[in-house]
Amino acid sequence: MSFTDMKSKIIVCGLDATGYKIFRLLKQQGARVVGIHNRPLPAEGDDVIIGDLQAAQTLIEAGIREAQTLVLTDEEDGVNLGVLMQARVLNPRIRIVNRLFNTSLGERLDHTLPDHITMSVAALAAPIFAFSALGSAAIGQLKLFNRTWPIHQIHIDDAHPWLGRSLSDLWDDRSRMLIYYLPAHGRLDLISAVVQGRTLDVGDRLIVGTRPNMRTTPQRSLSQQMAKLITGFKYLREHSRALLGSTLLLLLIVVFSSLFYISNTSGRSLIDALYFSVSMITGAGDSLITINTASDSLKIFTVFTMLVGAAIIGLSYALLNDFILGTRFDRFWEAARIPHRHHFVVCGLGGFGMQIVHHLRSCGHEVVVIEKDPNCRFLNVVRSQKIPVIQGDTTLPTSLKAANFEHAQALLAVTSTDAVNLETALNAKGLNPKVPVIVRYQDPEFAWMAQLVFDFEAVLSPADLVAPAFAAAALGGRVLGNGMTADSLWVALATMITPSHPFCGKRVQEAAMASDFVPLYLETRSQTIHGWALLEVTLGAGDVLYMTIPAPQLEELWQTAMFPARSL
Repeated sequence: MSFTDMKSKIIVCGLDATGYKIFRLLKQQGARVVGIHNRPLPAEGDDVIIGDLQAAQTLIEAGIREAQTLVLTDEEDGVNLGVLMQARVLNPRIRIVNRLFNTSLGERLDHTLPDHITMSVAALAAPIFAFSALGSAAIGQLKLFNRTWPIHQIHIDDAHPWLGRSLSDLWDDRSRMLIYYLPAHGRLDLISAVVQGRTLDVGDRLIVGTRPNMRTTPQRSLSQQMAKLITGFKYLREHSRALLGSTLLLLLIVVFSSLFYISNTSGRSLIDALYFSVSMITGAGDSLITINTASDSLKIFTVFTMLVGAAIIGLSYALLNDFILGTRFDRFWEAARIPHRHHFVVCGLGGFGMQIVHHLRSCGHEVVVIEKDPNCRFLNVVRSQKIPVIQGDTTLPTSLKAANFEHAQALLAVTSTDAVNLETALNAKGLNPKVPVIVRYQDPEFAWMAQLVFDFEAVLSPADLVAPAFAAAALGGRVLGNGMTADSLWVALATMITPSHPFCGKRVQEAAMASDFVPLYLETRSQTIHGWALLEVTLGAGDVLYMTIPAPQLEELWQTAMFPARSL
């Protein structure tokens, strides 16, 4: 039976930029797929149903009662939840892949509902942005050993250091995982090439996962801490001039008043005059002069001093109160914590930016956030993690300078607005063209054009990055990673070996060569097996095999219902 002969049908509900990419990719892989959208799409025929996404009639027309899998891809969580409930009423056994922004809700749904998989566009795409900022031209990601590994496509040319090297040597290197092999001439699966000792030739291509380097944030030296404190005081000086001016004026009045009283009263010390001046200005304390002996000029000066002093004190109090209870004091400490160099500047703290911040921090890198919205839901989260935040417009050079962008390792413009991201990136390049800039561009059709025209280090579309993951999840299994090679989708997953599993009782090498998958490692009840030893293992019930496999080859595993597999 061929892949296209499968009776199972996939419905993709919501054909926005991301949903449409998923829909087209599934069709490209030969799946029987029907799309649902709320408005007509050009160049699409009978395989797209137009109507209300949440309406029972629309779902029935799309074949919900006979479908195997429903992929919910609308941008609004509420819409996806509405379709979910309607679909489960019409087909209680349907498998659902649900796009949700609220990942905590998604986790609850995964634990509550059978055959429900939550996927987040931000969580899937953010690591690719982070890898790009780190200088890695990653084409995907792979979850292995509780880490996210970047995936690269390697082209072997005349100058490549791997030219002439044996695949068996690369296979035994634990710092990388060989995922896919495309020889320049003919067809040969990776395992057969490894066993035969095939050497790499010009034109060969390899898909490789690389172990990420985790680093701890270095301890700051005393000089670095002092530099940051000075930076904070510079911010204080620039943004608290009114408070400093009123304080200085108050001090001048006190000094002038003290000198005036000394010159106009006899037998009084400087301390007495200073005490009296402060008493008159603040309205408290003892009197230095008496009404009967004081001259008219002294009385008038005292009245003037009391009025002016009261006004200045009131103004100073108001400014000080605004500074401490407002945002300026917090910004002072934020400025004091901003790294001087080798940090990452993340512009935009939506769900997407938050995921990038989390990934960079988990890798041990310092991060500075620029966010315009003071009511952003994630501000308190990042501040609780001691991450400095510049509250300002990301497009303004002043905001970028406040984040020490000119000495940063990279900048990521990842707000929800394409125009803002583009303007931010252009201003950043104007300040320092040597700092790498990574740009988020929602429209996948224009993302590559923007990179071509403006020559940024990377312009990435989340829709392009996550579509293969959603498509792979729709085809079956808990997806650990995915990628595209020569227009063919491959999937990384973990599969539990059961007594009825097609691989049960077979040697890993034998099963891999027959089904064209690449074994990554194997978890048994007692150990984890890698490398050459893995190929000789006979698979038994209870084993968990981690592997990559072309999407069309998932048919056998999907039909035998060996999923869901264990995820990491």
